[in-house]
Amino acid sequence: MLNWMDSLRGRSLMRLASFTDEEMLDLIDLAAQLKERRRCGVRGNLLERKNIALIFEKSSTRTRNSSVIAVRDEGGGAEYLTRPDIHFGKKESVKDTARVLGRIYDGILFRGFSQKTCEELAEYSGVPVWNGLTDAYHPTQILADLLTVKETFGSLRDCTVAYVGDGRNNVANSLMMGCAKAGVRYVCCTPKELWPDEAVLAEAEAVAGKNGVDIRVFDDPRKGVKGANVLYTDVWVSMGEEAKTAERIRMLRPYQVNMDLMRATGNIGGKLMFLHCLPAFHDFNTEVTKDTGALEVTDEVFESKYSKVFDESENRMHTIKALFVSALCDRAEI
Repeated sequence: MLNWMDSLRGRSLMRLASFTDEEMLDLIDLAAQLKERRRCGVRGNLLERKNIALIFEKSSTRTRNSSVIAVRDEGGGAEYLTRPDIHFGKKESVKDTARVLGRIYDGILFRGFSQKTCEELAEYSGVPVWNGLTDAYHPTQILADLLTVKETFGSLRDCTVAYVGDGRNNVANSLMMGCAKAGVRYVCCTPKELWPDEAVLAEAEAVAGKNGVDIRVFDDPRKGVKGANVLYTDVWVSMGEEAKTAERIRMLRPYQVNMDLMRATGNIGGKLMFLHCLPAFHDFNTEVTKDTGALEVTDEVFESKYSKVFDESENRMHTIKALFVSALCDRAEI
């Protein structure tokens, strides 16, 4: 029997701080239940007659496909909308588009640039809106990350996550808060120029302290990862920052996740895993890496037994499904 908190009904997700600690952890548990249900061959109808608009300003592999299959698995429908498909923010304001789509759809997932745009959709649509990625936050990714850690280690407690790379990007912001809310120790290894925003850091530190864990920031990656159970990285250049590519490569080369850095954790023979939100520049087979070689992670680590990146990728679908189901499904009808 599936179960989740009644307080999640009709809720939007702008960032992880939108939910209580208990609500976030409940979503992860629901995702695990839905994953097991699917593994057993169950195709349900929890989202039957529900339709979700997917507004994407940025390209996507995982978020787009995870969202479509999450809805389809439970009998609903999803419509993929890019800027050329609608008048969004050009011939029509975000506010007006929100009010139109809210009359047609039961929910909206937004993946784009501005956090303000996502919040405006939620304010005016009248239906749940979920942040599939903005420049500031990436909450659905971190739900999948935490589910992967819990599956692999059996618990989120007594675990240290070390993020290595650009410490103020959307993934790092959300991972820091997700770890704080889950009671997971968080370490950010990043150049001083890319340290987390002070307000974002302070907010996460307050939550972490309440849950008995701490948040630390290091500019020395080898020192920072000592004792870590999870090494996590992301691309060095986010979408929209391509002009900074050469500068970021120069700045972040010392922060590459390689086997030497994995060994620096001191956990190479024990409780250790590698995560990456993907796509990852780990080999020579992309337009980006054909001249530079591996960037944020080496192929040796990416293809190693420590790597759980494809479990993590799959879990995007299960956690997004949990968001949709918890917000749109009436448990009394199950």
